[in-house]
Amino acid sequence: MTDGSASPDTPAIGSVVVIERATIADAAEILALIKRAFAPVAEQYESPELPPLTETLGSFRARFRDHIVLKAVEHGRIVGTIQGVARDDTCFVERLAVDPACQGRGIGRALARRIEELFPHVARFELFTGHASAETLSLYHSLGYREIRRERVSPRLSLVYLEKPRPCHRAAGSPTRGQPR
Repeated sequence: MTDGSASPDTPAIGSVVVIERATIADAAEILALIKRAFAPVAEQYESPELPPLTETLGSFRARFRDHIVLKAVEHGRIVGTIQGVARDDTCFVERLAVDPACQGRGIGRALARRIEELFPHVARFELFTGHASAETLSLYHSLGYREIRRERVSPRLSLVYLEKPRPCHRAAGSPTRGQPR
């Protein structure tokens, strides 16, 4: 959330943006937002079959069973979203999307930071984006993510996988500093 004041973790906008957990009732609006946000990406890679663009409302609703889905709301309208799901010691961060008219205002950064806060038990975060998505890669690098591998999907698209270890993470049951082993 923000009161309009800018910091590295909050949107730099003049109105209040509230980041909260989405519900299944938000699914259609969020999926429409994701499709709007990913349409220019599909054009960039000449790949109209990107999964965010072909996902059905039914399959998107199914994500609510095991994913945390967040939404950024401004003036009653969803302007951003992100998802996270934990598997073993990793949170997989997925579908960060900001309405194209609202991009560049810190909403994506605020969503990414908030999803990380909601997974305190994981040792690391992992996500991927397209190799030519310079602004997105720059955002993730500024948040502490580092490239771990690339996967060629088509002649025009390679996925860049990035990870971020959780600072000072310790496995459940391991002693903290000062405690006997």
